[in-house]
Amino acid sequence: MTFPYRTLIAALGAFAATACSPSGPADTPEGAKSGGTKSGCLSRAYPEIGGPISLVNDKGEAVTQDTFKGHPTLIYFGFTYCPDVCPMTLVTVARAYKMLPEGIDPPQTLLISIDPERDTPEKLAEYVATSAFPDNLVGLTGTPEQVRAAAQAFIADYSRVDDPSSTAGYTMDHTSLLYLMDKDWNLKTFFTHDDTSETIAACLADVLDE
Repeated sequence: MTFPYRTLIAALGAFAATACSPSGPADTPEGAKSGGTKSGCLSRAYPEIGGPISLVNDKGEAVTQDTFKGHPTLIYFGFTYCPDVCPMTLVTVARAYKMLPEGIDPPQTLLISIDPERDTPEKLAEYVATSAFPDNLVGLTGTPEQVRAAAQAFIADYSRVDDPSSTAGYTMDHTSLLYLMDKDWNLKTFFTHDDTSETIAACLADVLDE
């Protein structure tokens, strides 16, 4: 590894959402391929982020990372009961895709649920069909162990938080990042809650035009 694993976890943890609400910005660790987040979106290609997944899609089919290789993939860890951050993020992505230059196709888009207790394939299928979300959005879920393993591969953290005001009795705190994987399932860059549709579209236009 190019720098301590704990340093990367701490830095990405600063981007985590608390009670499904984004936190403040943080410095990026020194292991980026160029000078950190301020030097452009391609400076966020950490080799430590990303790895194998073994999950179930919203049609009930078993999938792995090999299912999605061959095309760039944008990944988000969230859940269908998320009241604001998750849907806002997915709407932002959909708007970014519409801003892409003609001839550049958007990446395939995955929502990996960190709430498998509630997010069945059927529930995800209904959720990802929301008209304001990306047209190519696919929901993934699995056993708690499968979901945790996928999150750990992306250094994405989440936890259950009791919430008596919720009809389900709990909500989920989770890292709120968008991970862009290349066609070989290697991290190309990631986006934070500070990124807008415009900044995401501009980065994707550069990356996908390579």
